Amino acid sequence: MMNLTNIKLGAVTLRVNDLETMKAYYERVIGMDVLETSEHRVTLGTKEMALVVLHEVSGVRPNPRTAGLFHMAILLPNRVELGRILRHLIEQRIEVGQGDHLVSEAFYLSDPEGNGIELYADRPREQWEYEANGHVKMSTDPVEYESMLEAAADRPFTGLPNGTTMGHVHFKVRSLEAAKLFYQNRLGFKVTTDSYPGALFLAADGYHHHIGANVWARPSQPMGQEAGLEAWTLLVDTATNRELGGTTSEWSLTDDDGITVNIKSVD
Repeated sequence: MMNLTNIKLGAVTLRVNDLETMKAYYERVIGMDVLETSEHRVTLGTKEMALVVLHEVSGVRPNPRTAGLFHMAILLPNRVELGRILRHLIEQRIEVGQGDHLVSEAFYLSDPEGNGIELYADRPREQWEYEANGHVKMSTDPVEYESMLEAAADRPFTGLPNGTTMGHVHFKVRSLEAAKLFYQNRLGFKVTTDSYPGALFLAADGYHHHIGANVWARPSQPMGQEAGLEAWTLLVDTATNRELGGTTSEWSLTDDDGITVNIKSVD
């Protein structure tokens, strides 16, 4: 079993019904720039990297019975930047959930077609704590957001800053055992914590998690062609690409839940 290293996550592709409404949301609410457009596809992100691709398929609807995206997690460079976007969301009267996960502080919302979004900032790695078995300690506690807003008080939000990345992706799956086989044994991610009931977290490079999987919604079907997640992107170096079995610089794998990863060699 390989040990995945030196990776990044790229853009998440969403299959959407109303491209204009979704594009406006990711621009105005989330603060992304439009990077590329075509007749049925819009790529958004920062000037440095693509974060979301919206693929319009007329008439698609979500199916709550299928596996798929729980949320995509956009990682801000620091706590002040997270405070800036939180203030912006409050001003826009956008309702958010929250969670202090010990390793990070996060806010949760959904786009107009129900796709989950996490906006978060990591705590410094030297502050992370670990269980006796080496798993990272994580929790879900209230965020101390007042000091975050205070730190960002004189910094109006002007869009996602450079340095923002796709921090992790979290999926609704039918089986944690099957998810572990795919993400650990096939892709080479390492389990970082399994202490949350009904959930599993995996990562590369000592991170707290690049992949989350849960069975909380008890999906009964694999993903199909419904609205929602179409694919996520794993960026690797050439050596890792070969180790994974890639014979071209861009290729794809699909897990038992129909969740597709586009693997791209970037060096």
